[in-house]
Amino acid sequence: MIKVTIWNENRHEQKNPDVQEIYPDGIHQALASFLKEDFEVKTATLDEPEHGLTEEVLSETDVLVWWGHLAHDEVSDEIVERVKNRVLDGMGFIPLHSAHGSKIFHVLMGTRTGELKWREADDKERIWIVDESHPIADGLPEMIEIEKEEMYGERFGIPQPEELIFISWFSGGEVFRSGCTYKRGKGKIFYFRPGHETYPTYYQKEIQKVISNAVKWAAPNKKSPEIKLGNVEPLEVIK
Repeated sequence: MIKVTIWNENRHEQKNPDVQEIYPDGIHQALASFLKEDFEVKTATLDEPEHGLTEEVLSETDVLVWWGHLAHDEVSDEIVERVKNRVLDGMGFIPLHSAHGSKIFHVLMGTRTGELKWREADDKERIWIVDESHPIADGLPEMIEIEKEEMYGERFGIPQPEELIFISWFSGGEVFRSGCTYKRGKGKIFYFRPGHETYPTYYQKEIQKVISNAVKWAAPNKKSPEIKLGNVEPLEVIK
């Protein structure tokens, strides 16, 4: 079974009564509640020792799901390096929503800020599938409508996606690349835009389906061949 660790900074839930009402057990537990139906799930939060991401935890993680917003700068550079190395070694990584501002996202993308437009004004969001053949789009409708969400708008300061799965339109007129994949080393990365803390987005079945599909896609192939690097002997006699 695929082993998933859900990381959440867990700060809005402690400070904002509106977020407490929507996610009383934290965003990480809301994500765990549906992912545990298909995967082996653990959670970790910022204020745990080593942010809950010890060497042991990460070594046993196939896919790391990441949600952060208020406290990006509080994440230790040592832990960022640890997560980066695991991704390069094959661990899948799924940054959600405002994780575009996280240290680990910037390190993996090679960007400085991940800048974008934003507005919290109860915009309607329509998420359109632009690659219906991709495994992350499996079993989804052509378009997912979210009644109210925070708007993110282009231009989004990311590298050109290796695959673009979704684009979003907002009722204010903006568009956004809301489902992007990358590969870094042996690891697969899927950035997914929805999930502002003051909206119940992670309870929507279509959004849950996207994240579940992404976990399956990002999980490492444990049957992949071993690649020998460094100084190697020739396969044939060189004359």
